[in-house]
Amino acid sequence: MNAPTPPAPVSASAAPAAPAGRPRLRIVLCDDERMVRTALRVILEAEPDLQVVGEAATGAEAVPLVRSLAPDVVLMDVRMPEIDGIRATEQILATMAEPPRIVVVTTFENDAHVYDALRAGAAGFLLKRADPDELIGAVRLVARGDSLLFPAAVRSLAAAHTAGGAPPATAPWVARLTDREADVLRLMATGLSNHEMSERLGVGPQTVKTHVASVLTKTGSRDRTQAVIAAYEGGFIMKKS
Repeated sequence: MNAPTPPAPVSASAAPAAPAGRPRLRIVLCDDERMVRTALRVILEAEPDLQVVGEAATGAEAVPLVRSLAPDVVLMDVRMPEIDGIRATEQILATMAEPPRIVVVTTFENDAHVYDALRAGAAGFLLKRADPDELIGAVRLVARGDSLLFPAAVRSLAAAHTAGGAPPATAPWVARLTDREADVLRLMATGLSNHEMSERLGVGPQTVKTHVASVLTKTGSRDRTQAVIAAYEGGFIMKKS
């Protein structure tokens, strides 16, 4: 992260207390650069509701560590030795009954590895040059069940993924969407939250939540990010760079 020079690390005893009645969000950091992990820890643990409970320098270390600690959120470097962030993400999501939300961290927005990680089930991605507020906001966002979507970047990554190939055949699930579910999926692809979709469609938030759940089921997706990827790969949304 290209953050300002971090302050001195905050010890566990000196860390801000969590708000009354609200447990801290537990985070695991996975990055092969110790300085990056240290900077992330300092930024995150300055917040009263965030706690870094573990660190891993490789994907091979990350998988058993995440399984044992069962954190709420994992920040996963997409490129690591031994096992990269994509394989580590796949293994974590495939072997935990209640897996954490995983955000992959990358240097380049157009990294093809990011697309593969999103397809594997990552809740979103974050650039290493993100500022501290973006980092903190991303952790809180995915922890409450939302996805960290950058519509233009996802569209570009989807286009690059099939560059030079024929347009995708329309997936069978597309025909099973109701008109309102199709509207919701299109809006999901633009990065709107449930509240924003509720206002756009003129329906209640709970109705939107029900439609989102149905879209996830019909597309076979774990979360909103995978549903948007499915929308591009299934021919529901045309890929344009």
